[in-house]
Amino acid sequence: MLHPPGPNGLYDPAYEHDACGVSFVVDLHGRATHDLVSKAVGSLCHLEHRGASGADVDTGDGAGILIQVPDAFYREVVDFDLPEAGTYATGIAFLPSDPNAAELTRTQIAEIAKTEQLSVIGWRTVPVDPSPLGRAARAAMPSFSQVFVAGDHEELSGLDLERRVFVLRKRIEHEIGDDDGRSSVYFPSLSSKTIVYKGMLTTPQLDE
Repeated sequence: MLHPPGPNGLYDPAYEHDACGVSFVVDLHGRATHDLVSKAVGSLCHLEHRGASGADVDTGDGAGILIQVPDAFYREVVDFDLPEAGTYATGIAFLPSDPNAAELTRTQIAEIAKTEQLSVIGWRTVPVDPSPLGRAARAAMPSFSQVFVAGDHEELSGLDLERRVFVLRKRIEHEIGDDDGRSSVYFPSLSSKTIVYKGMLTTPQLDE
């Protein structure tokens, strides 16, 4: 039987806790294919027992998938020019459901990005189909906007860009909110390498 290591530096096993069910499907050569995504969704559906739902069986406590940034796909669906792959970061923002509040939040995000020497290249409205969702999920559903950001005065890539957008995401989530300190925006991810699609879903609803 394996035992966790004892306290060491900043690590303390007292802080260990169980996590949600997680599955990994990878291509050892880094090839990005739709088949890989399909297998990942199928694997996720086999983890349905790790999720939870209440009286509203069509509202789950959350399901999602992390994939490589599909650069070619995004170039087909956005109405603005994207810089070279790896020199921009993207993520899906959960914004207020009120259109005016959502637009104000997008403006605030662009302003914070400027202070981090980043520039918002553009926004994409993410197509969604809420029809399979339960009442509780629909009642809490935000609006979804995908942001694309890059270096403002210089081309950034790799860890330089990842560090910069990590700080941007944290600042956005801590600085944009209501008078009670509750954030009005959330990013499942903001990265030049990967993107997360997630929601208040049961596992079979994610593919839809």
